[in-house]
Amino acid sequence: MLPRVRPRRLRSNAAMRRAVAETHVNPSQLVLPIFVREGISEPAPIASMPGVVQHTLDSVRRAVTDAAESGVGGVMLFGVPEVRDAIGSGATDPHGILNQATRIVHHEVGDALVVQTDLCLDEFTDHGHCGVLDPDGRVDNDATLERYRDMALVQAGHGSQLLGLSGMMDGQVASVREALDDAGFLDTAILAYSAKYASAYYGPFREAVASTLQGDRRSYQLDPGNRREGVREAMIDIEEGADIVMVKPAGNYLDVLADVAAASDVPVWAYQVSGEYAMIEAAAANGWIDRQRAIHESVIGIRRAGADAVLTYWAVELADWITEGVVA
Repeated sequence: MLPRVRPRRLRSNAAMRRAVAETHVNPSQLVLPIFVREGISEPAPIASMPGVVQHTLDSVRRAVTDAAESGVGGVMLFGVPEVRDAIGSGATDPHGILNQATRIVHHEVGDALVVQTDLCLDEFTDHGHCGVLDPDGRVDNDATLERYRDMALVQAGHGSQLLGLSGMMDGQVASVREALDDAGFLDTAILAYSAKYASAYYGPFREAVASTLQGDRRSYQLDPGNRREGVREAMIDIEEGADIVMVKPAGNYLDVLADVAAASDVPVWAYQVSGEYAMIEAAAANGWIDRQRAIHESVIGIRRAGADAVLTYWAVELADWITEGVVA
C-alpha cells in the first residue's frame, strides 16, 4: 500500500515551505553589538572577527544609521578606553568613550531603534575583571554593585534606553533598578545577562575590547555543565525587576535558552557571541560551508529554541537579506 500520510507535501516547493514555516527571523528581532574605541582616527579591523571593526566616534554614526535603515531592533554599545584603572573610572566619566558614544548614538538613531549599553567594568579595569577587587584579589560583589549603580545613572543620563547588566554579580538587577528609580529614570529598562556562562567562545571579543583580563571569571560566571542554574539565575533576575533576561552564549546553550523561555514571563534574548561568529566566518572562508545559509540557520536555531531577539554581529547583513527576500 502507498502511504496515506505524506509530510513531504508540505515541503514540495519554496512557497509551501514558507507558508508552513514554524520559526521566522524578522529584522526587528536582531540587535547589533558595536565597539567604539578611544584614540583611533579610523575604524580598526578586528583580526579574529573578519568584517567587524572598532569604530571611532565619527564612524559609529554611519554604522548606527545603517543599522536603523536595515530595520534591526537595536544596537548594543561597548566602549574601549585608552586608560584603565583598578575601579574602572572611565566607566562613570561623563567624557568616557562609552558615554560619549551613547550620547552620539542616541542623538543619531534614538527614535529609530533601541540604544543599549553594556553595563560592566571589564573593559575599563586594568585587571580585566567585571568588578572591583578586594585586598585578596577576589571580585568584591557588593563593592561592585556600588560601581554598577553609578554606571547606570551615567549611561541612562547619556541616553541609553536599555542597560545590559553583563557582570553576573549577585543582586545587580535589584541594585541598579533601585538606583534608576530613585533618580527618576523610571523608563530606563534593564536587560539582565542572567545565564552567562564561563565560556571559551568569548576569545575574539577579548581582542575586540583589548581585554587585560588576569585569571578567569569562573567565580561569577556560570559553569558550562549547569543547566538548572541558568534558569534559577533568570528567575532571580525577573523577581528583582529585570525587563528582559538573556542567555549567553547562544549556540551551545540552546537547552538552557529553551528552559528559560518556558519559565519566563518577560522577553528572553540570546547573544550569539564572538566565537560563534568567528567559527562560521573561518569555515566559510575555507569554502567548507555555505556562509549565508550557515548564518541564517544558526540564528533560526536560536529563535527556534525560544529567543525573542538575538544579539549577533551579522544583524545588519542578515536583516538586509531578509528584506531582500534572499533568505526567508
